[in-house]
Amino acid sequence: MSSYPQPTESRAQELIENYNTILKKVEALNPKTRLVAVSKFKPSSDIMALYSIGVRHFGENYVQELIAKSEELPKDICWHFIGGLQSGKTKDLSNKVSNLYAVETVDSLKKCRQLNNARERKNGEVINVFLQINTSGEEQKSGFLDENDIDKCIEYLKSDECKKLNLIGLMTIGSFAESTSEHEENQDFKKLTDMKKNLDDKFNLDLQLSMGMSNDYEQAIKQGSTNVRVGSSIFGARPTKN
Repeated sequence: MSSYPQPTESRAQELIENYNTILKKVEALNPKTRLVAVSKFKPSSDIMALYSIGVRHFGENYVQELIAKSEELPKDICWHFIGGLQSGKTKDLSNKVSNLYAVETVDSLKKCRQLNNARERKNGEVINVFLQINTSGEEQKSGFLDENDIDKCIEYLKSDECKKLNLIGLMTIGSFAESTSEHEENQDFKKLTDMKKNLDDKFNLDLQLSMGMSNDYEQAIKQGSTNVRVGSSIFGARPTKN
């Protein structure tokens, strides 16, 4: 491991403590829920601190940053792409990250086709995908809004034409209002769990749910999330992007 970027001892200790604190809370709510450590804008040495204790699932928001880190870091890391997916970047993402575990932000049939075709040309490993659903209906958020579009996308993913993508779940980013409300239930998360039930029945699936971040992951797990994306509570505040 010495050939990889290493953190200072104090930084490693801080990150490991933060991660274990969150993991303990996650496991207390549901030991089957996966904790994805979101490492965007953080140095590779931070990732290696958690890698040293066996953490393998990391999330990144920007294609170029993910490519750079995937080239620099161990190949058994399971990268989750969790940022807005631009059509023009699907080819790079598919071609240049061999150990891409999942793309959690697929929001159109076109991008599904682009990801699959690029991966097929390269004969790379199968990529897991989550369909991003815009449960809050906010204009600034990505994600499917129309149920017909979701159905068409699932039909493609289940077809013989699609050889390099594996549909494993649905993803959403809850609105700030719902994440900070006093309600017992987050309505954006409820919409996703309801949608999962409908799609599971309709297409004979057993979809995972990726919902919940640093400020609302505990509520998300209570409402059935099988995958939570936690960044700042583990790595600390992020620098802003230049």
